[in-house]
Amino acid sequence: MNALEAHVNALTTLAEEARLTLANLADAASDLTIPSLRIGVTGLARSGKTVFLTALVHNLVHGGRLPVFSAAAGRRMTGARLQPQPDDDVPRFDYEAHVRALVNERVWPESTRQVSELRLTVEYESASYLYRKLGPGKLHLDLVDYPGEWLLDLPLLTKDYATFSAEALQRARAGNRTNIAAPFLKAEADTDPDGAENEPAAQALAASFKTYLAACRADAHALSMLPPGRFLMPGDLDGSPALTFAPLDIPADAAPARSGTMRAMMERRFEAYKTHVVRPFFRNHFARLDRQIVLVDVLHAINAGGHAIADLEVALGEVLGAFRPGKRSWLSSILTRRIDRILFAATKADHLNRADHDRLEAILRRLVIRAEERARFKGADVEVLAMAAVRATREATVKHRGEELPAILGTPLPGERLNGETYDGETEIAMFPGDLPLEAESLFAKDESSCEDKMPGFQSAQADLRFLRFRPPVLDTTAEGLTLSLPHIRLDRALEFLIGDRLA
Repeated sequence: MNALEAHVNALTTLAEEARLTLANLADAASDLTIPSLRIGVTGLARSGKTVFLTALVHNLVHGGRLPVFSAAAGRRMTGARLQPQPDDDVPRFDYEAHVRALVNERVWPESTRQVSELRLTVEYESASYLYRKLGPGKLHLDLVDYPGEWLLDLPLLTKDYATFSAEALQRARAGNRTNIAAPFLKAEADTDPDGAENEPAAQALAASFKTYLAACRADAHALSMLPPGRFLMPGDLDGSPALTFAPLDIPADAAPARSGTMRAMMERRFEAYKTHVVRPFFRNHFARLDRQIVLVDVLHAINAGGHAIADLEVALGEVLGAFRPGKRSWLSSILTRRIDRILFAATKADHLNRADHDRLEAILRRLVIRAEERARFKGADVEVLAMAAVRATREATVKHRGEELPAILGTPLPGERLNGETYDGETEIAMFPGDLPLEAESLFAKDESSCEDKMPGFQSAQADLRFLRFRPPVLDTTAEGLTLSLPHIRLDRALEFLIGDRLA
C-alpha cells in the first residue's frame, strides 16, 4: 500500500467514525423515553441462530421456564410483547413462521441468509426499592440476526487485494484443502494476472472459486474459514461485478497493476466488494451493537475431524477480532458504541448427556481463548456456556453388555443414519452418543495423523462419537390444556448474562 492509499484509507476511516457517531447520537435521542439494547446474534452455518432467536422470544412472550433468569424467576418481569422494529430498511425476523415450523410442523426453520431484526419490549419492576417507587420499567430489545460468514469479511477492510490473494491461496493449497480446491487452483494457474482483462474468464474463475468455497463448507469437511462471506450467500448481489472476482498469484514485490489487465480488474472489484458490501454492513448493523452472542456448532466440527476443528479455531479468531469490545459508560454509549458483553455458546448440548456439557464448554473455551482474553482486556464481560435453545431430546439410561450408560431419547430427522439403519422421522430412539474427550486439548493436536500416539484417546474418542440430528420436540401441555413454551438447556443462563443487569 503506497502513501496515497494509506492517506485515503485514513480519511475514509475518519469519515466512517463520524457517520457512526451521528448514528449513535440519533439512537441515543430515541432512547430518552424507553431505553433500548441492541443484541447481535451470529454464528457460522448451522449453528442455530434462527432457532435461538425464536426460542428466546417464545420463552419471554409465553412465560417460559427460566429459573436462572432473575427477572422472570423473581416474577419482576411482568410482560414481553413484539413491537414494530426501529429500522424500516431492514427485513423483519419472521418469528411467527419460525414458531409454526418448530411447534406445529416439528421441523427446523430455514437458516439465516441475510440481516434481519426484531424488537421485543420487556416490561418489568426493578429489584431496587427506590426505582420501583418510580413505576414499572420498560426495555426495548432490538435483536439483530446476521450470518457469521459476513463477519469474516470485516478483516478484509484492512487488507489490500494482494494480501487477500496470498492468504486465500495459502489456505487453498493447505494439505486438507488441495483436493477440494484442485479445479480452482488449475483455473487460477491458467490465468495470467498481467493478461488483458476478460469478462468471461473473470466469471469462470470466480465461479470456480465459489464452488471451491461451497465444497469446503459441506458436511464432509465442515470448514469455516471461507471469506468472502457473501460469495456463499449472495442475495440480490448475485452476478454483480462486486461478487465476480477471485484471488490471483501475485508476487509480494510486484509492481502496481497495469490498467486493463486481469489483475487490475480483480483489484477494482475487490475494492468494490469492500465499499458496497462490507462497509455498509459494518456501518449500518455491526457497529451499532451493544451486546453479542456467538453461537458455535462445536459438535459439527468434531464430527468432521481435526482439520475442521483447527479451521473453526482460525475462523472464530478472525470473527472475534472484528468486534469492538469495551466497557460501557454513559458518554461512550452516545458517541461510539462498544460491545460490553459477549456470550460464546456451544449449541446442540441436547445431543449429549448432561455429564458431557462441562466438556463441551471446555472445548469451546479453548476455541475462543485468545478472543476471550482480548475482549476482557478491553473491558468487556465474557461468558462461555453449552446450551440448546430448543431441547429436542430427553435423558435416559440404557443397558449395554451389562453396563448402564447415560443415553438420550429423541426422534431423528428423516434420512438420518446410524449403524446401517435409516430413520423415518417418526420413530423415537434411545442412543448413547459417546463421551467427549476428558481433556479439551486432545482435539487440538496439529498433526492429526499422529494424534493417537501423542494424545491417547484422540481418534478413538472421535470414532465413538455419534451425533444425529433430531426433530423438534412435541410440546408439553398443562392439565388445563395450555401448550407450554419451547424446552431448552441454559437459555435462561444466556438471558441472565445478556440482559439481566438491564432489568435489575
